[in-house]
Amino acid sequence: MTAMSEFVPRPDHGRRFVQERRVQLGDAGPDGILRLDGLVRFLQDVATEDWIDSGLSREGTWVVRRTMLRIAGSGRWPSLYEDVALVTWCGGTGAAWAERRTDVEIDGVVLLETVALWVPVDARGRPMRIDRSFHDLYGEASDGRRVSGRVPAAPTPASPEVAAWPIRRADLDVVGHVNNAAIWAALVEVSGATVSRASLTHHGPVEDGHVVSLLSEPGRMWLTTDDMIRVSAEYCVASTP
Repeated sequence: MTAMSEFVPRPDHGRRFVQERRVQLGDAGPDGILRLDGLVRFLQDVATEDWIDSGLSREGTWVVRRTMLRIAGSGRWPSLYEDVALVTWCGGTGAAWAERRTDVEIDGVVLLETVALWVPVDARGRPMRIDRSFHDLYGEASDGRRVSGRVPAAPTPASPEVAAWPIRRADLDVVGHVNNAAIWAALVEVSGATVSRASLTHHGPVEDGHVVSLLSEPGRMWLTTDDMIRVSAEYCVASTP
């Protein structure tokens, strides 16, 4: 079984779903570049639209456990008012999880590549097994590739800077967790610049009522509650031309 660390190439067969978006004011930073949290909202939306379009059972909710992204060969991020196409497909599956690959492109040129591990959960937050109908629809694109659902342990901070990270009601989603896009906003704070590569892992949910601390070191970030690591992330800042 393969670890969730591969940006598998886009298949020429099987299900692919495409959605077009425009980078709007709420998605871009002061530099006019698409922010990390704006990108992650795009990724969540295209995943949701793909799932609705599939016609499969909509019982339960898909939650993301880990997301990785990188700049592709073009070497840049989308900018304000640019129209992007998000092309998404299933990159692999496990017993109770699936890997989703999504490319972000402009005029047919891939700018960003992303891969995420998603887990379906029931109304009580318990993982659900992926059934045959999912494999029948999404499995061809992945060529039966099996991926691990193991989430690696978080690295231990050495001498981090520490700041409070207040939870806003606007950050909460329908399952009562701080939404994944809002979590990525913390990485926007600590990176301070456009990144060339980043990965973010959820080790546990960040929920309403939690007192959250934001820890950071060069290239790394953590969100903790009561000294428990809930989220960890690593990133590389893009070099300036």
